[in-house]
Amino acid sequence: MTLPAKNAFAWTDIDTVLLDMDGTVLDLGFDSFFWRDYLPRRYCDMHGVAPEEARRVLDPLFEAHRGTLNWYCLDFWSRELRLDIAALKLEVADRICFLADAPHFLETVKGLGKRLVLVTNAHPASLGLKHARTDLGRHFDAMISAHELGFAKEDAQFWHRLAAREKFDPARTLFVDDSLPVLLAARDFGIAWVVAIRRPDSGRPPREIADFTAIDALDELTPRPPAGGDADASHTSHRGGPRRTDRP
Repeated sequence: MTLPAKNAFAWTDIDTVLLDMDGTVLDLGFDSFFWRDYLPRRYCDMHGVAPEEARRVLDPLFEAHRGTLNWYCLDFWSRELRLDIAALKLEVADRICFLADAPHFLETVKGLGKRLVLVTNAHPASLGLKHARTDLGRHFDAMISAHELGFAKEDAQFWHRLAAREKFDPARTLFVDDSLPVLLAARDFGIAWVVAIRRPDSGRPPREIADFTAIDALDELTPRPPAGGDADASHTSHRGGPRRTDRP
């Protein structure tokens, strides 16, 4: 999409870039497939139940824990479902991949000297698997799982603990995520520049997002200097709208 000039910021306004992992940097297609298709199938196989029975068990459990740290916790789901969730993820790990042009964005922003921090609700085992498959960590100055801080990103306490650990200035921070509840929590905390991803899953069409500034992919924010200009001064992004299966 074309970004309105009146909402643009200069990269000189930004010191820290906080990025979600699944659906922002990595393709959410892996997680969509795993939780919606592969896990129910393997639950049937390993517990000897029909698909209808699996859905009767899984759907209420998923709904009860949506938006909590348990929702993202592989240990929790392994206990609840009597399955080794980490091992099941490994069975289909070949599906893990970057969203298009995300590495280019990361390399360009890193070249500007900005601090790049991955902030994810993903369980450390999921983060480790995805780093092992993509070498994700080489792009970031730090990678932080919400499990280290004790709260999901949807919770205001997460942001207070993150700020205590990272010491970033919210007024000079850009945050990009595909989860609207997470973006709302970040905006309420005071992050100045909040941007939503409209197409977190490359296998699905873009979503309509009204409450936040939205882009299809990170590459739309990549600094592109004007002819003879300074990349760090280029205007490429914007503030995040009114104050008001994204799983690992």
